[in-house]
Amino acid sequence: KVKKMIKDLISTLMQEATEETEHKGWCDTELTTNKQTRDQKTEAIEQLTATKDDLTSLIAQLTQDIEDLTTAVAELDKAMQEATEERTTSKEKNTATIKDAKEAQVAVQQATAVLKDFYAKSAQATALAQSAQSPAEDAPETFDKPYQGLLPEGGNVVSFLEVVLTDFARLESETSTSEATETDAYDKFTFESKKDRALKENEKGHKTAKRSDSEGALAQTEEELKLTQGQLDKAVAYYEKLKPTCVDSGITYEERVQRREEEIQSLQEALKILQGTDLS
Repeated sequence: KVKKMIKDLISTLMQEATEETEHKGWCDTELTTNKQTRDQKTEAIEQLTATKDDLTSLIAQLTQDIEDLTTAVAELDKAMQEATEERTTSKEKNTATIKDAKEAQVAVQQATAVLKDFYAKSAQATALAQSAQSPAEDAPETFDKPYQGLLPEGGNVVSFLEVVLTDFARLESETSTSEATETDAYDKFTFESKKDRALKENEKGHKTAKRSDSEGALAQTEEELKLTQGQLDKAVAYYEKLKPTCVDSGITYEERVQRREEEIQSLQEALKILQGTDLS
């Protein structure tokens, strides 16, 4: 009975050794696979987190750029509106000034013609009157030459009107030149402003589209990050499940194998003694 018990023990230990070898192989495979999974998922989470941060930063920058462009476009619209209002007011004023100057020139020209005609007739009448007088008659000095109208400065009315006519002509010319200059400046400003506005609107459109794409990419990244984090959590939980039988067994696999071999050898020696034969 003792020999049978020893043989059974040896058989049991050898069976345990076989099972443990198989279990060791299974543990090695599971631990290796689990570690690869945990490493891969950890690396993926780091990359996804970095991508998420980059996209979040990009979206914030694009949002700020879009706001700045919107403000710039609004300022351009305001500037063009103010310029148009100023141009309209100035054009109306210049148009009225030119109209008045032209009308004044016509009036002065007509008045000058009337006066010249009057003075011409006056001169003729004076000449006739002087020729009708006898040499003995004492005529006033004012009738020695035709009366042309006197001004306090010593000039005559016709000369004054000619100066006034020149002033109105100059006013018309200067105002017309000023109007042309202002119109040219306004047209250039409007052209450049509209071009700048179009460029800003185009840039705003591109940035808006890019922000929309980035927001879509961010949502997808966050979904992938959530999924990957869940996979990592499962891998970590499985590792914790493996630890009691594959990692935290108290002694190493090599130590258990050595102790079992020593135990089997001791039992074989004991059995040999009992049998009186060499079982090796």
